[in-house]
Amino acid sequence: MILLGSTGSIGTNTLEVAQTFNYEVESLCAGKNINLLNKQIDIFKPKNVCIADKADSHKLIAGDYRLFFGESGILELIEHSKSPLVVNALVGFAGLKPSLKALECGKKLALANKESLVNAGWLFRNANLTPIDSEHFSLWYLSHTRPIAKLYITASGGAFRDYPLESIPTASIADALKHPNWQMGHKITIDSATMANKLFEILEARWLFDTNDIDAFIESSSTAHALVGFKDGSLTMHLSHPDMKLPIAYALDSTLAPLTPFVPELDPLSLHLEFKPICEKRYPLWALKSEILSTPQKGVVLNASNEVAVSAFLQNKINFGKISELVLKLMNDFAGFDFTSLTDIESISALDSKVRVKSQEWINKNT
Repeated sequence: MILLGSTGSIGTNTLEVAQTFNYEVESLCAGKNINLLNKQIDIFKPKNVCIADKADSHKLIAGDYRLFFGESGILELIEHSKSPLVVNALVGFAGLKPSLKALECGKKLALANKESLVNAGWLFRNANLTPIDSEHFSLWYLSHTRPIAKLYITASGGAFRDYPLESIPTASIADALKHPNWQMGHKITIDSATMANKLFEILEARWLFDTNDIDAFIESSSTAHALVGFKDGSLTMHLSHPDMKLPIAYALDSTLAPLTPFVPELDPLSLHLEFKPICEKRYPLWALKSEILSTPQKGVVLNASNEVAVSAFLQNKINFGKISELVLKLMNDFAGFDFTSLTDIESISALDSKVRVKSQEWINKNT
């Protein structure tokens, strides 16, 4: 396999599953965590390695591998590698071009980079891809036998699901990073706290399952990942422990995964499920759900403004409440944009850049 984002939480879990299945890891791509990457190189002996910054190359351990650098290096690595499978666990807009390159090269795409579909889902119609996301894996797991009527995904509610409403706008970075159920990177943890992550997953589901009948609600234990309502009036729910190894395993090998116990068996008597609606007072971004489902190309604006806002928050330039304020402002500012003009990666990237510039201008004026 080719693994992009090998040192993140999805990447490290993928390597654990690869060891179980005895998968050869031909290529590894990582950012700045060279110490962990060196350990992965030592164990998996890849033929190709890509790092973000050429200046870090002297930190790498010696090995019989070809070295690539930066964004262009990722694309070269994919094209150069012979493996038929690309696992894209990169974070953010940077994962879009590698996703398209993988498909261009005729490879299967195991996709954890949700921004690929948020920003350009229409470019992935009928693509050879499998989602690596607990919610979308659960929807796939449940929905391939009968005609569906509606899809439901769940949200943990993030760090502030039980926080005093009046204290959320000025909450600290440390508080926002206290996810109740998952150990994840900073970006996705903040996105869980604002509910931006669930908007991204709504858009992912829209492109993966070709339907606008999608909703979400809070299930605080993260044991119920998704439900599918069928046209016969029945409703089916998928439950499992909150562990990403299960969807990763199915993405890598759907024939072996059902035979391998990647997560402990659930005890039905231990389940305490409670479903709650997502409140817009606590999560102002949730007001965008209908808008992005009706015009999913607006995901470009949503993603770019959110990336800039989260980065500013994590740098202590804006407070937590400004994240949603900025995103809502930019979505309104670009409401008149002709989203039908987004037909290729160039037009998508151009809009992405415009949104980032305007987002940064807003931050400069409000700090």
